[in-house]
Amino acid sequence: MTLKLPRALRDLLLLLARVGVGTVFLAHGLQKFLTNGMAATTEGFVAMGVPAAGLSAWFAALVETVGGAALILGALTPVFALLLAVDMIGAFLIYHLPFGIWVTDNGYEFVLALAAGALALAAAGAGRFSVDGVLVKRPAGQAEPVREGVTAGA
Repeated sequence: MTLKLPRALRDLLLLLARVGVGTVFLAHGLQKFLTNGMAATTEGFVAMGVPAAGLSAWFAALVETVGGAALILGALTPVFALLLAVDMIGAFLIYHLPFGIWVTDNGYEFVLALAAGALALAAAGAGRFSVDGVLVKRPAGQAEPVREGVTAGA
């Protein structure tokens, strides 16, 4: 079954998804910089066995902060969404996977949900209610590209 959403509703849903996912990433990036500090963030990465912990801590903090803000604004959405997905896939593989799914056991449910959300935004784009939507103008008379509908079920 394919569900064709009205364009305005689709753009509103993309806005809500971007703001929700972007806010979580931005908060975690700022936490690394401001609440914990980069020295403590690096120490935490060392304790978790993250390779190149100092570089990885800076990568995570920068990508989560800048990428989270970019998602909220809808700026370069596919690029930042992919970087954020890479960040979460790294956390999934390097640390969370052995603990199982439950976040209460240090599991991967949270990073998996964030990676999936970021990948969905990378695929769907930012929508019209975004910096990307404002900056990418179509020439007069050119129709919006045809997009596939959302498929539900098998």
